[in-house]
Amino acid sequence: MLRSSGIGLFSLLLVGFLMAPNPASAELAGHGGFVKGVAVSPDGRQALSASFDYTVMLWDLERQAPLRELNEHEGAVNAVAFLPDGQALSASDDGTLRLWDLASGTVLHSFEGHQGKVAALAVSPNGRIAASAGWDRTLRLWDLDSRSAGAVLKGHASNVNGVAFSPDGSLLASAGYDATLKLWRVADGTLVGSLEGHEFAVNGVAFTPDGQRLVSASVDESVRLWDVATGDTLATWSGHEGPVFSVAVSPDGRLAASGGRDGTVNLWDLEDGRFLRAFYGHDAPVWSLAFTPDSATLLSAGSDELVRVWDLASGKEVAANGAAIAASETLPQDRPGAKLFAKCAVCHTVGPEGGNRAGPPLHGLFGRRAGTADGYKYSKALKNSDVIWNAETIDRLFAEGPDVYTPGSKMPLQRMPNAQDRADLISYLREITGPKEP
Repeated sequence: MLRSSGIGLFSLLLVGFLMAPNPASAELAGHGGFVKGVAVSPDGRQALSASFDYTVMLWDLERQAPLRELNEHEGAVNAVAFLPDGQALSASDDGTLRLWDLASGTVLHSFEGHQGKVAALAVSPNGRIAASAGWDRTLRLWDLDSRSAGAVLKGHASNVNGVAFSPDGSLLASAGYDATLKLWRVADGTLVGSLEGHEFAVNGVAFTPDGQRLVSASVDESVRLWDVATGDTLATWSGHEGPVFSVAVSPDGRLAASGGRDGTVNLWDLEDGRFLRAFYGHDAPVWSLAFTPDSATLLSAGSDELVRVWDLASGKEVAANGAAIAASETLPQDRPGAKLFAKCAVCHTVGPEGGNRAGPPLHGLFGRRAGTADGYKYSKALKNSDVIWNAETIDRLFAEGPDVYTPGSKMPLQRMPNAQDRADLISYLREITGPKEP
């Protein structure tokens, strides 16, 4: 009814980007962490991706090759959008939205106001207003012309996960952990209705091009189609095994796509509600989806650190000409510390050619001063650190916790209270990170 009203054990900082040639791949590969957001430019020639590794990457979509890395956020980046005049917008766990000049890769402005993670963003059809969804239970409007804060929309009882503008820009739809979708009037920020029917948190929302319907994705494993005017559920689609995290509608209004924890992308016919096909390729949750302007191709972003490009007619991945992900490192698994290092391996490489991921490379770790790995963007706290990594300092890091031993660093709060576990991890690190540095 319509009624009124995350990083591994050694993640000491953020992001670099890792690439090696492998022309057989059919992905946009280069991030060192989950890819949380993806967007396609209005002309269909470029894409943006947002990652847990704190970076945004700009891609040549035809060549599937990286053009630029944008690295100024102080937390995971969750959403991205193209703007007119060669600009882009990104939203992050650091509570900010950043306005970028894509030609130079510089930050033009930082929008601040959210008291917590910014989970999603949307840009009005005319490109003049942005809306952001935050884990402080608010939505916020931003004037992109004057680069100033607008209305703060309060109405959700919990975190807000998704946001979308109607095609005419007059309405805003939001998706919340409180299992509701809410409709807001953009002109004055008034709450005009609440759509209820999902059993659990709603993660994503998208308008159809005619503005008359909404599509939503939920933790309750369903995708729902709504009538905007009445608030009625028009269809409920089940096809994912587990929570559904993302949803998108094709520009021609014929298709809806959904992505879930099961790593599957499902395609639905909006005209008759039929399930059309599933795309299998991700081996981890799918967080974001974006259609190309011609509605012929779909991009999906996943926890496998990839953006995959799908041809909708054939159901196959589009062949890549450029970007490819580096081969996985093979590490000994028969050591006591191997399981303990598994979480670290998500965000750190250990080989001499590994490079940066969500955290700095660990090759040559023992004997190295904290904050000095080449090419990695460290926090000021680590850059100015006098810590030398060795058995004693690594032991203290996990015994005391990074908030105590390296205060001000970006490493998540985590401790390893068991002394034998710490010893096993340190022994394993000695083996896999190579020779000591002087």
